[in-house]
Amino acid sequence: MGNPIIGLTANLVRDDKGRLRHQVKGTYIDAVLRAGGTPLLLPAVAATRAAMLECVDGVIITGGDDIDTRPFGIPLHPQAQIMEGDRQAAEFAVLEALDSQPEKPVLGICLGMQLMGVHAGCSLIQHLHDIKPDADRHRFDNPHLVETEIGCGPVASWHHQALKESGPFEAIGWSDDGCGGRYESGVILPV
Repeated sequence: MGNPIIGLTANLVRDDKGRLRHQVKGTYIDAVLRAGGTPLLLPAVAATRAAMLECVDGVIITGGDDIDTRPFGIPLHPQAQIMEGDRQAAEFAVLEALDSQPEKPVLGICLGMQLMGVHAGCSLIQHLHDIKPDADRHRFDNPHLVETEIGCGPVASWHHQALKESGPFEAIGWSDDGCGGRYESGVILPV
């Protein structure tokens, strides 16, 4: 048996001519390699995401811009910087496909965790500053301590959205200001 193949969901970014590019930050690839996995980029194409799951042993839903809440009947916060619509459709397509594969490991990082939560029916805090005046500590790659059931240490965050509750997930990590299963991008696992 070889190294596990880990699918990394691609972000969609426009280049200087407005063309879309499917890309993944090198830090995700490096982390999968360090852990002994083989990274495989999953392009943001909703129609093929279910088929892509057949090629991977696990999935990392990567970070990125904000969730567009309007398709859920929720007005968009004025501070939202939403992801490309095709990426959002692809991310929800992979989550729907994963619903029928509960044995397949999935890790949601930042936006990825928020997508998992919204897909599972959790409420989204669209602007963390609305409930935490010092929310900038979770933005701009500012390091802050995170405690988890498997260890603790500094992490750098770059987000302003969060889940309001952990819903069907169990929070196993939280930041040093108490954000975690209740407010922020703590690590969550299915119960």
